[in-house]
Amino acid sequence: MDGNRLKVGIAQIAPRLGNVQANLEAHLEAMEQAAAQGVDLLLFPELSLTGYVLRDLVQEVAIDLVDESSPLSRLEGASRRLGLDMTVGFVEEAARKRFHIASAYISKGEIIHVHRKVYLPTYTLFDEGRYFSPGERFQAFDTRFGRIGMLICEDFWHLSSPYILWMDGADILLLMSSSPGRGLHQPGRMDSSEHVELANQMFANFFTVYVMHANRVGFEDGLNFWGGSTVFGPDGQLVARAPYFEEALLTAEIDLAEIRRARVKLPLLRDEKPLLVLRNLETILEG
Repeated sequence: MDGNRLKVGIAQIAPRLGNVQANLEAHLEAMEQAAAQGVDLLLFPELSLTGYVLRDLVQEVAIDLVDESSPLSRLEGASRRLGLDMTVGFVEEAARKRFHIASAYISKGEIIHVHRKVYLPTYTLFDEGRYFSPGERFQAFDTRFGRIGMLICEDFWHLSSPYILWMDGADILLLMSSSPGRGLHQPGRMDSSEHVELANQMFANFFTVYVMHANRVGFEDGLNFWGGSTVFGPDGQLVARAPYFEEALLTAEIDLAEIRRARVKLPLLRDEKPLLVLRNLETILEG
């Protein structure tokens, strides 16, 4: 990081289903490549250590955060050695055999925040609610790059999720997904990719934040994951996009001073009324 300028990276990988060791090696390789290119913050997609369509494999690949011999320990060591902050997606084994889709933020060799996916889709081709327990909160957290919030896939289809993180001080939103392609919009592009990109652009513009989205690629159980990871600036403009359907290491330089400039130009945060929102919601819920 140089002043307000930060080099970010997104490792758009194709995890191997259920093969944590192979996926761990892919993470370590991507971290080395990113560090060699001067990346300060590197994102991996949802469930990057395990693959997505896990079903009965959930218990076999789950990681207990108190287990010092888990694959996360090697990632912590690499983060410390390379001076690289990163996120990693995994299955967390919590108390009493509850399992969460989780993403951890690692900085200077330590996990400083874990987000557990709150919204578990159970429509069309999705069946996450059968195998996982939902998380229970959205919370921003402090990093050496400022205050950050994390969301996992279905979380960012609910407007309240990024709104809560915005109200909690997040200036950078990190979105991780395993989004399969659905619908053919135009040659080489899926309908689902267009919908996701429009949502990410809207979040960046309305909340005047940087939005980084890491989406995986590859095939699993008949699903084709489309990639197309993006970085949007606080003015809603596209900063960088990874290719569709290909593994890639996307890098981009962002200027955190652009957040202030965007908020001077468009003072939505200054004029927001969260207490009014709270009062109205309380009235609605009380019926």
